[in-house]
Amino acid sequence: MGAPATETKLNPCIIEPVDVEAVNQREKRELYASRQKIYPKLASGSFRNLKTVLMIVTLGIYYAVPWIRWDRGADLPSQAVLLDLEHQRFFLFDLEIWPQEFYYVTGLLILASLTLFLVTSLAGRVWCGYFCPQTVWTDLMISVERLWQGDRNARIRLDKAPWTPAKIFKKSMTHVSWLLIALATGGAYVFYFADAPTLFGQLFSGTAPAAAYMFIGILTFTTYLLGGIAREQVCTYMCPWPRIQGAMIDQHSYLVSYRGYRGEPRGAHHKGETWDQRGDCVDCKACVAVCPMGIDIRDGSQLECIQCALCIDACNDIMTKVGRPQNLIAYDTISGVTSASKCEKGAPVSLVRTRTLLYAGMIALVGLIMGIALANRSLLDVNVLADRNPFFVRLSNGDVRNGYTLKILNKLHEPRRFDLDILGLPGAKLSVVGQDNTGDPEILVPTDVLREIRVFVSVPAAELQKINARGEHFTFLVTDKESGRVSRRMTTFRGP
Repeated sequence: MGAPATETKLNPCIIEPVDVEAVNQREKRELYASRQKIYPKLASGSFRNLKTVLMIVTLGIYYAVPWIRWDRGADLPSQAVLLDLEHQRFFLFDLEIWPQEFYYVTGLLILASLTLFLVTSLAGRVWCGYFCPQTVWTDLMISVERLWQGDRNARIRLDKAPWTPAKIFKKSMTHVSWLLIALATGGAYVFYFADAPTLFGQLFSGTAPAAAYMFIGILTFTTYLLGGIAREQVCTYMCPWPRIQGAMIDQHSYLVSYRGYRGEPRGAHHKGETWDQRGDCVDCKACVAVCPMGIDIRDGSQLECIQCALCIDACNDIMTKVGRPQNLIAYDTISGVTSASKCEKGAPVSLVRTRTLLYAGMIALVGLIMGIALANRSLLDVNVLADRNPFFVRLSNGDVRNGYTLKILNKLHEPRRFDLDILGLPGAKLSVVGQDNTGDPEILVPTDVLREIRVFVSVPAAELQKINARGEHFTFLVTDKESGRVSRRMTTFRGP
């Protein structure tokens, strides 16, 4: 008989020593892995064409809008879209927004957010794949890199090659082109804050404000860094939207999906071989090669995926070459992919569901509120500020006088004249500082100007007993002499 087997027993009371440094180093390698450079291959197909068209259109809008002229009359800027910080107003074609009307901008941002939520719930990260500035400029930077250094394989070989004059030239021209694009980006940005033709001349003559050069420098640096150098790192690590959008999608959202029921089991395929007992995926990795994020869509839905659909174009091209049906990778729903089989279609698409109805209803509600607010928007804004130190002044004849600052904002694109009067304070006298006050006070407010005037209201001594300890309420009446429209502002008169 052989020797009896030896049984090893572990004593639970003895704790084996742990190499803490080794564990920390291992975790550090996992959490802080160095970036693997991505070399996206040029795809060809409908989605690539769509991205190119949208890139040209969106960049064209960004660079061209500050140069669009819009006639608003004399004494007003003729730039269609202008953030006039100097005069604290925002021009958007015929619409003019003042600081006290910033709720209109808030409403537009809410509408944009809700629209983004709705689109995401329907079709995933369409914004990220086609319209996001980071995506658009990154796409442009990659195109420039491809122009100087060649497509994917050529760029890989160039990076591995030793530094020769040819390599130095190609790399240098790539970065110079990126910097020129970034400079144009920063230059176009500042044109939104001042008259574009005027500022353009000032920038080259050296007479532009220092803030303009500073912002051009900041935008140049950030565009070069984020679009040319960081690229996919911005979408993966800096942007919060990939984490947020997970709450917007569900089983019925259209996403770029790999149809595993059709593609598996995958493997290389040779001409003349049968397709029986195997999937359509030939494991060519063309979908990975074209992905600007460097992911494999066959691994399922991933945080890094921006839904640009270039993998669909690449896969369709391969399917055409091997004689198999297209759309092995396609826009599909999670429900459709998981419930489908090679012989049966997946679950039907349901675009109308609770979350989409909720987002659409909120968009309609906010849009209705915005529409009503714009339709009832006043072209005159009046504000009254009573003096607080002192509340009142007793005159030599016994009368009591209060001082007020009256602010009249003329939002109309022409000068306007206003009559000023008071209501609800019997016996009171009204006077405007700087006028002779022999007749009814008349206020001239130029085009698009907020005019401040000092106003005194005096009450005779005989009327003071009618004013209670807390003051007497009365109303300023500001009447437009042309239209006859009256703006009322209530305030308080203080007495002893």
